[in-house]
Amino acid sequence: MKLNELLGTEFPIIQGGMANIATGEFAAAVSNAGAFGLIGAGGMDAETLRGHIRRCHKLTDKPFGVNIMLMNPAAPEMAKVVIEEGVKVVTTGAGSPGQFVPAWKEAGIKVFPVIAATALARRLEPLGVDGFIAEGTESGGHVGELTTMALIPQVCAVTELPVIAAGGIAGGRQLAAALALGACGVQVGTCLLVSQECPIHENYKQALLKAKDSDTAVTGRSVGAPVRVLKNQMTRDYISRERAGADKMELENFTLGSLRRAVFDGDTKTGSLMAGQVAGMLREIRPLRSILEELVRDSRTVLAETEQLWREAVQ
Repeated sequence: MKLNELLGTEFPIIQGGMANIATGEFAAAVSNAGAFGLIGAGGMDAETLRGHIRRCHKLTDKPFGVNIMLMNPAAPEMAKVVIEEGVKVVTTGAGSPGQFVPAWKEAGIKVFPVIAATALARRLEPLGVDGFIAEGTESGGHVGELTTMALIPQVCAVTELPVIAAGGIAGGRQLAAALALGACGVQVGTCLLVSQECPIHENYKQALLKAKDSDTAVTGRSVGAPVRVLKNQMTRDYISRERAGADKMELENFTLGSLRRAVFDGDTKTGSLMAGQVAGMLREIRPLRSILEELVRDSRTVLAETEQLWREAVQ
């Protein structure tokens, strides 16, 4: 089953649950544009999340969901809020959703954990989840080690549940490749940051448009907290501190509030400009609908061309 059939959307595309960016308004805009919008609960408390869910309900009659970072101290309260507010899909990250799955399933909620390795698929499938978002290290924000190309087929090999590919997807060739690797659809984030509807500061968008293919870096690997961001003064200072032996607490204090500075204040020097390796593919600010239509249209063209090339090769 393709992702659009599973979730009731026009396109087989989920919008990533980006903290401080994926608001109720943005999730509604994505859903109205034909994909599956997600409210990113990272950085929220339970009642703030409730408000975003209610705004999203008012702005769209299309399906949408919520992403919950399980390391958030408010996660248990958020787990109840999504039930109370009639959310139908929850994606999770940074931990196991096991303690929440029974109540979510009783409420008819579909659950899709974000994973970065096959071991997580094996461990979480018995909990009764509905599928996995397998995210490669090319993605922006918190990352694992395996690339999308390596991760997706290996996850597909250990589960019969739907697998959604994420990480390094911003064009039709990448969407087509994800489907060829066995995914039922994709989750995208970085390419939507330069949409007209995205609420990030204009400076953030312009930094993305100026980025080249090698303009991201991963900070925090030395302390087990890898995060992919655009290179700037903050990343250079962070990496210098890492090399000098700074511990996790010191590094967390150094970056405290840096994502909010980037998103809301447009601070491109000391802000955390989370972005994936596909940032170098971004060329202009466009409506969400235009970005999504191009992704799907180009993927169909690529798949048709690939089929023709294969036929010619085996003749």
